[in-house]
Amino acid sequence: MKYKGYLIDLDGTIFKGTQIIPAGKRFVEELQKRNIPFLFVTNNTTKTPESVKERLAKEFDIHVSVELIYTASLATVDYMNELNLGKRVYIIGEEGLKTAILNAGYEIDEKYPNYVVVGNDSEITYEKVATAAMAIQAGATFIGTNPDLNIPTERGLLPGAGSLVKYVEAACQVEPIYIGKPKAIIMNKALDVLGIARKEAIMVGDNYLTDIQAGIQNDMDTLLVTTGFTKPEEVANLPIPATYTLKSLDEWDYE
Repeated sequence: MKYKGYLIDLDGTIFKGTQIIPAGKRFVEELQKRNIPFLFVTNNTTKTPESVKERLAKEFDIHVSVELIYTASLATVDYMNELNLGKRVYIIGEEGLKTAILNAGYEIDEKYPNYVVVGNDSEITYEKVATAAMAIQAGATFIGTNPDLNIPTERGLLPGAGSLVKYVEAACQVEPIYIGKPKAIIMNKALDVLGIARKEAIMVGDNYLTDIQAGIQNDMDTLLVTTGFTKPEEVANLPIPATYTLKSLDEWDYE
């Protein structure tokens, strides 16, 4: 089937840590050559879309406009704006998440926030978790940017935002609202940005639990590439298979 638009994961699909996945680069360049619309949809909240764009260009020689990068941080802001509970927030996260939220007019409040937002944070501390847990117990809405327990890198699988969200959840005994893949919130917003009907789009990624489930749970076709999180030997035991499964994006038939 010829798809009119592609939603594409980054980590484990186009690159792995600091290493390019050559077939992923060729995949993006082929879409550009064919003028097929695509949007990078990433659960990574540590970087701003601008810094992701710069990194793709400088480290991997992949050149796209910033409008083609939709992060879980942006989807989190869209969700908070829709809830409209107030403008006070406590954030566990890094530059990408904090920049997106603060640029949207929110203010940091450690004691009485309307929201507690938890994303990946390489400088996580006990005190940050304690502050978040106390605010949630006091009534703040608990948002997890994404459920990814791990991030595939050249070092192996490192802790992801989902691991930190679970840490806070265990501390406060309150379930979070998840924004990122596989949840509908980020997928619906991404389709709006792409401007393609869901039946004409396909979700491409390496993680069955997030990327592929994002498609399955939101009525989209899926392409699983086993270059990152989900390994080739796991494919046979997946409960619902991806629409397509490839060992390399070089194998993809665009027609």
